[in-house]
Amino acid sequence: MPAWARALLGLVAGGVALGIAQLVAAFVGPETFPVLAVGDATVDLTPAPVKEFAIRTFGESDKAVLVGGVLVVVLFGVAPLIGMLALRRLSYGFAGLAVFGVVGLLAVLTRPEAGVLDALPTLAGVGAGAWALAWLVRRATGDGEPVHTIGAPSSLQPARAGAPDGPASGGGDGVERPAVMWVAGEPPAFDRRRLLTGAAGGVAAAGATYLLGRTLGGRQTVDIARAGVALPKPATPARPIPAGADLRIGGLSPFITPNKDFYRVDTALIVPQVDPDDWTLRIHGMVDRPVEITYADLLKMPLTEADVTLTCVSNEVGGPLAGNARWLGVRMAEVLRQAGLQSGADMLLSTSEDGFTCGTPLDVVMDGRDALFAVAMNGEVLPVDHGFPVRQVVPGLYGYVSATKWVVDIKVTRFDRDQAYWTPRGWSAKGPIKTQSRIDVPKPADTLKPGRNTVAGVAWAQHTGVDAVEVRFDGGEWRQAKLAEVPGPDTWRQWSIDWDARPGEHRIEVRATDASGYTQTGELAPVAPDGATGWHTITVNVV
Repeated sequence: MPAWARALLGLVAGGVALGIAQLVAAFVGPETFPVLAVGDATVDLTPAPVKEFAIRTFGESDKAVLVGGVLVVVLFGVAPLIGMLALRRLSYGFAGLAVFGVVGLLAVLTRPEAGVLDALPTLAGVGAGAWALAWLVRRATGDGEPVHTIGAPSSLQPARAGAPDGPASGGGDGVERPAVMWVAGEPPAFDRRRLLTGAAGGVAAAGATYLLGRTLGGRQTVDIARAGVALPKPATPARPIPAGADLRIGGLSPFITPNKDFYRVDTALIVPQVDPDDWTLRIHGMVDRPVEITYADLLKMPLTEADVTLTCVSNEVGGPLAGNARWLGVRMAEVLRQAGLQSGADMLLSTSEDGFTCGTPLDVVMDGRDALFAVAMNGEVLPVDHGFPVRQVVPGLYGYVSATKWVVDIKVTRFDRDQAYWTPRGWSAKGPIKTQSRIDVPKPADTLKPGRNTVAGVAWAQHTGVDAVEVRFDGGEWRQAKLAEVPGPDTWRQWSIDWDARPGEHRIEVRATDASGYTQTGELAPVAPDGATGWHTITVNVV
């Protein structure tokens, strides 16, 4: 049988296995689909430099690339090998599927809060794949069991009567024996037509079950529950956004980032679907009175509205992983005081619904800034992708130490006793945001016309505030940019400057100075372990 036919057997059987696993996972839970479980495990085991590369290269598509990569490896790497083994002996193919299943089961059952039923999608998938493999083998070989033959019978010399089977031992009789004796019988005839028609049916079945599983898994009651949430009015409204907060320059990031455009960086391959009626926030650890708060309890508490810019620690100099929104939520400090903080505590170890942990400096949360358990974003109920029903928002800290989405647990503890998810992976335990600035207009490598041009961008220094932005051209003198208005120190600030451009290639650099008097350094540093530094620099052509 040709190699392509052997590979096709495994490819189709593997597709059927994944399709059935996806369908069953739609009923058990989307996170139990073995491909996603393996992807989650891969994220957990990924070294920091690889994670930086993925975010830098693929941005918010890094998760789709990871899941796609797992699928490619399974379907075009593992599955064809299983098909080739099955043509030698069907039990070998079953063994290959079993190994594939064990890997999936380990990934599924080692997740936080995994249960026995979570194994069903993987087991069902392996069972369906085994049935499909056996069925295709029978079709391809004329309903006969494949026979493993080493060498053509005509090329081998039979052993003498009475001689032991097996490798030649140079028995002194002058007869050369084969290295391996053949198995009696000819291999079954290869039936190309029956294999191809069977494979076509298998592909159709695999595709249909996979798509049905994706469709059923996407019908989440959480969307219905989210649509039914009525947001109370804030007890403490945000300051009105100043009229001059948005310079309204084409290509410049707006002061408020629309929810659909707000960056998303987290470890969740499957976005947690948390029903607000079932959600609770548990606060325990170094407290006098452990408490549990329901979503209804939280909405009855005084709500605070605040404009806050969030930034990811993986944001390169000039990168897009920053956004500004108007958040609504309960002050974290008020909730924590209900539990009674004990002396010596300096860290909040928060846990997401999907098991991700985050370590937040306690003193920052308690110093009076608008650190929130947020329930709304830009006037609408918190989107599921951004943490519905409740997430943390802490001005002045990178997201990996503050912005836990789908938060369900807060342990009041100490940095010398507990570690959060990213700390043992090489990132700093505390992550204050570094003063940064970015050029939005023009874009790198743009071609401009000679004469008056506008250069504009945003700068941020949460919770300190930006006091000045300077721009220079071709290494000349630094020039002060015009600053937009801001409602407070927790948001980014737009800036612009006019430039009389002459023909040629030009280099543009920007730097910001915060309210403490610190001017950002031009020394380049990578994002790990606590955020990138350097001046954003672009090159443009004027013709």
